[in-house]
Amino acid sequence: MLGTGVVLLLVLGVLGTAVPVPYVAQVPGPTLNTLGDVDGEPVIAVEGRERNDVSGNLNLTTVGVSQAGLSLVETVQGWFDDEIAVVPQEAVYPSGRSREETQRANREAFLTSEERAESVALEELGYPVKVVVRGLSGGESPSEGLLEENDAIESVDGRPTPDTAALDEVLTAVEPGTTVTVAYSRLGQPGTAQVTTGRSDDGDRALLGILVADRPSAPFDIDIQVADVGGPSAGLMLTLGILDLVGDTDLTEGAVIAGTGTIDQAGAVGPIGGIQLKMVAAREIGAELFLVPADNCEQAVEAPQPGLVLARVADLDDALAALADHRAGRTPQAC
Repeated sequence: MLGTGVVLLLVLGVLGTAVPVPYVAQVPGPTLNTLGDVDGEPVIAVEGRERNDVSGNLNLTTVGVSQAGLSLVETVQGWFDDEIAVVPQEAVYPSGRSREETQRANREAFLTSEERAESVALEELGYPVKVVVRGLSGGESPSEGLLEENDAIESVDGRPTPDTAALDEVLTAVEPGTTVTVAYSRLGQPGTAQVTTGRSDDGDRALLGILVADRPSAPFDIDIQVADVGGPSAGLMLTLGILDLVGDTDLTEGAVIAGTGTIDQAGAVGPIGGIQLKMVAAREIGAELFLVPADNCEQAVEAPQPGLVLARVADLDDALAALADHRAGRTPQAC
């Protein structure tokens, strides 16, 4: 019987280290200074004006995820490690969707957060909302080589186009195939283009062949270059990075600040996953202050990090107030 028991223990030991279970490990991921460079290239590039000379850090934080299922032993070990979160695989890689599809969806969410961060920051700085070109439509676009991404459409044949509804109304009155004069501004400079309009699928509308949105327009372009990061949780820190680089206030005055949180068009900051792991990452880079989405505060205070002050932020105004308090030596609104 003793021999049989030893064999069973050996078998269970081997299985515990070799057989995967449906869990993955989340760990503190890399942090990126939105005011700095990655591989010699700025995270936030500005074309059309000089970036502000800043010396501090506004770091977005991330969570790393193991690519393969954990073994039973690794799962148990993770449960007792404060710097590892063991979660069901389904929570990270939903069933019915491949890992590649999940990663692609996460990346698209990040790119959407980039656009929103730029829009929120420029609106905060008071730039007017205009009809902004987001890109050319698929196929052969009538505006190919004439209009570019981030151009602001001012008028068509002299008729003002202050918003997308006005642009639609103007184009509805144009016969498809007609050449129209499109007035635009690019990097603050006015220009015109002669565009021979295309025809909608139903044949009833003239098209410029561009994708547009009502967005704040500035006399400079912003380009965010962050590879291998997915999800919308960098929105707040990207917004603050843009404000620091093109606004009128040095938000950090040399301090190392980190944080996380989604941001919507109204400036509201939303909760994210992995808050405690992101706080570990912030501590490891020597951050003094961590901006915590208000709805994540309860989780955050359960795992405080030495030397890391937590500031509760429900919206962009809260985040700016927390940074102002930190610069002035005051304690920000805490979680």
